[in-house]
Amino acid sequence: MKIFFLLGCISAFLTVALGAFGAHGLEGKISAKALEVWKTGVTYQMFQTGGLFVVAFLGYKLSGSALVSWSGWLMVTGILLFSGSLYILSVSGIKILGAITPLGGVTFLTAWVLLGIAVVKGL
Repeated sequence: MKIFFLLGCISAFLTVALGAFGAHGLEGKISAKALEVWKTGVTYQMFQTGGLFVVAFLGYKLSGSALVSWSGWLMVTGILLFSGSLYILSVSGIKILGAITPLGGVTFLTAWVLLGIAVVKGL
């Protein structure tokens, strides 16, 4: 479960850096709507980063739980799909990327359901 703690640290670092870049580097360079899309990506990335830390800690508590591990990998995948597509959409304007974003959202939802099931089963 150390991997999820490390991935959480990396994602938290990137979230802060990407948030600062959006606020200071992109302001005035992209439209206000695109900047809001960027901020949505940052916000959801940070929420899921918190989830990665939860996964890391629960992984120790519920040692060997495949559901916890799957939840962590789905959170990582969701960050890449959801937030990643929003970041690229914001700066490129490629609208088709909007079709990827909901897949990341479903991945987030699935990760949280699996984590909940793991906790209930582990009690």
